[in-house]
Amino acid sequence: MSDDCNRTPFWQRQPLLPLEIQGVLRARVEAALADPGAREALVWPTILGAPRLRQANPDGLPEDELLAHAARLLAPLGIVDPGAAWRAHRETWADTAEAGPRGWRPAAAWGAWGPLVSLRCGWQLAALTPLPLDDRYPLASGVSLFNHGLFHECHDALEPLWTGASGDLKAGLQGLILMAAGYHHLQLHNLQGLRAVWEEALARLEPCGGLVATPWGEVRAEAALDLTARRLEGARSRSGDGHLDDLWSLDRPTWELR
Repeated sequence: MSDDCNRTPFWQRQPLLPLEIQGVLRARVEAALADPGAREALVWPTILGAPRLRQANPDGLPEDELLAHAARLLAPLGIVDPGAAWRAHRETWADTAEAGPRGWRPAAAWGAWGPLVSLRCGWQLAALTPLPLDDRYPLASGVSLFNHGLFHECHDALEPLWTGASGDLKAGLQGLILMAAGYHHLQLHNLQGLRAVWEEALARLEPCGGLVATPWGEVRAEAALDLTARRLEGARSRSGDGHLDDLWSLDRPTWELR
């Protein structure tokens, strides 16, 4: 898990993204979750949508500069030829970039959301880059994404494990998924949504004290469970979505995988 999670920009209210932007983000992170080799799909949006680079290169980021930035992000993934990776990426993800007069620009369809696409893909990459690439990868992905404040992506990581589980394992994984979903609702300031899923999360996780044993390691979520219960208690007394500062003021929840 990356230490960057301690400085996550997503521990705050988030905008409701247009469906097209949601699709751009979902397609890439789902590919990276299904196959660690596809994590490179997160590298190029991270660079192309970066505000500082866009401001410095309004006519497009020259390809040699794009590849130089990419080399630093691709090396930890074991990819040593950024040129070949970029050519392969453009064949698979034609909606990432378009040619400008002097280089590559992010897809025009991203519009004003380009900086947020860059930030979110970069944080997804930070969460997934250092993880073990064995059978622990899906669960480790869910834990790391949760700790980086990427609660919607955490749900995507854990759902396939939950689908194939049964008994106590299924209940525990569902509790973790519902906890993450509640924090996603908190990011959107959806009070009714977070109350509903947190009620169910607590019902699944309180019997095991927030300790979820799995074939891939134990998720220790007891502190997060306590913080969630305290937030739920505060949310029960609220009647509107407008002012939820007291729910944000408690510590940010994290999980630990052992």
